[in-house]
Amino acid sequence: MKAKASISRCLTIILLLLGGSLPSVMATPLRDGMAARMQACAVCHGSEGRATNQGYFPRIAGKPAGYLFNQLVNFRDGRRKNPTMAYLVDQMNDAYLQEIADYFSALDLPYPPPAPAPEPGPSLSKALARGEQLVRQGDAARGVPACSTCHGAAMTGVMPATPGLVGLPRDYILSQFGAWKNGMRHAAKPDCMGEVAERLSAEDVGAMATWLSLQRVPTDAKAVAFAPQASPLKCGGAGK
Repeated sequence: MKAKASISRCLTIILLLLGGSLPSVMATPLRDGMAARMQACAVCHGSEGRATNQGYFPRIAGKPAGYLFNQLVNFRDGRRKNPTMAYLVDQMNDAYLQEIADYFSALDLPYPPPAPAPEPGPSLSKALARGEQLVRQGDAARGVPACSTCHGAAMTGVMPATPGLVGLPRDYILSQFGAWKNGMRHAAKPDCMGEVAERLSAEDVGAMATWLSLQRVPTDAKAVAFAPQASPLKCGGAGK
């Protein structure tokens, strides 16, 4: 319910900001430059696309341009389900979506401190240990590779189209795994993340999300040029 209310609020504010029909407005380049055109994105994604790690919406500043472009196309073409995003990009062509992706990718902005840790206890310690294990080592018995295999050793992403995972809100990570599991999110085939989501339990996803949300983002948080090792899974969107 909270996510639906946030989406409704975002759409209302964006309509007030831009006025009229969003597809017709956003399909036509404005005179004030890209930064001015992207002010509507700040309503949900924060100033200059740098959402905090304590909310629901993801940071988009500094993400690989290939990843951002893929997601905009996925929203437009129905592989990802989000009413606000789908309405915003419905009438945008690939060239304009690439321009948006390039703009946010080029933003080099500091990350905030990690989210406050919950109350310590045996259950939290166990969850954090399991989360770190999955991120750094994976689970061979379930056919789950380490997150770091594809997202980089420091989890800051890999060029050209694999996003970083550190600095993301816990609730956002949980919601995206839920979306893959229930068919609300897809990527270009073969959809490797869809496969991973099916192989993980809810407890494992929660452990990963908690561990990732508590990590401090490195000073140099840019995506690296190459993954530390070849992924054992084929990912349709990884090459862009």
